[in-house]
Amino acid sequence: MLSRAELTAFIAQAILAPSSHNSQPWLFQVGENSIRLLADRTRALPVNDPHDRELSISCGCALMNLRVAGAAAGYGSEVVYHPDPTDEDVLADLAFSGPALDVLACLSKAIPNRRTYRKRFESEELPVDLISELNSVTEAEGARLSVIHDEGQRQLICDLVVKGDALQWDNPSWRRELAQWMHPRRAGDGLAMPALAAPLARALVRRFDLGNGVAAQDHELANQAPLLAVISTEQDRTQDWLSAGQALQRFLLTAAVAGAQASYLNQPIEIPELRAKVSKLVGDEQQPQILLRAGYPEDTLAAAPRRPLGDVIVTH
Repeated sequence: MLSRAELTAFIAQAILAPSSHNSQPWLFQVGENSIRLLADRTRALPVNDPHDRELSISCGCALMNLRVAGAAAGYGSEVVYHPDPTDEDVLADLAFSGPALDVLACLSKAIPNRRTYRKRFESEELPVDLISELNSVTEAEGARLSVIHDEGQRQLICDLVVKGDALQWDNPSWRRELAQWMHPRRAGDGLAMPALAAPLARALVRRFDLGNGVAAQDHELANQAPLLAVISTEQDRTQDWLSAGQALQRFLLTAAVAGAQASYLNQPIEIPELRAKVSKLVGDEQQPQILLRAGYPEDTLAAAPRRPLGDVIVTH
């Protein structure tokens, strides 16, 4: 029988998962040898993510961290999705029992070292064996990894990122929502920045369309990335989003074990008309969920802030 302290320790690993705007949209209930994962929709992004797709993907990332933490402690796990059909906020129950999967346990050391790396990567290419492994772990979670090898397709993706930046920054509601998540680091969530700079940054983002400058930077980051890839699923339901999140986090942890990091260029997937164009690149039967870039970082970054455990563990 797992103690509450052990299960709480697993949750401490879960909350190190990435999330849109570092919103950390998850809650957890501790059960008997189990943890329930819930969506915290008070932390939703209604403009950027109107259907809570990325919210669910973020929760899927946290779910993968729970599985990895359990495996590192010697426990296998079984996931039941939507165990309470009367409550859409109850996303999954994770029960711990049986032998651990070594392939997950070996990822635990990467959980505290994973970063969302938004700077330029080193020019060194990722090894073919690592890319093959990243493809395999993504497929193991029920998703597909489409690596953009063709230079023409890469330029199409870069152009879609630029268009996505232009459309989002032209939307005052989107800018206001982004500004709301620009917090001093001590807040424990959001897009952390120095306390003195936060008010000015928020004011600039709210009032001015900075899309041209952001688009130019994002185009360079996408074009320069050693690896540019799309994670997709066959369907587009909440369970598929949870699977995409688990696939994403397993990808990220596998990459981090090898010394690589990643960041996201999801603008074309967040805008329906552009998402359809990304779908054509990866196959019309696939639903694109995440556009990411990966490579070897030039710098070591501090971890993004996290909310206290007491804020994410609920009793009912």
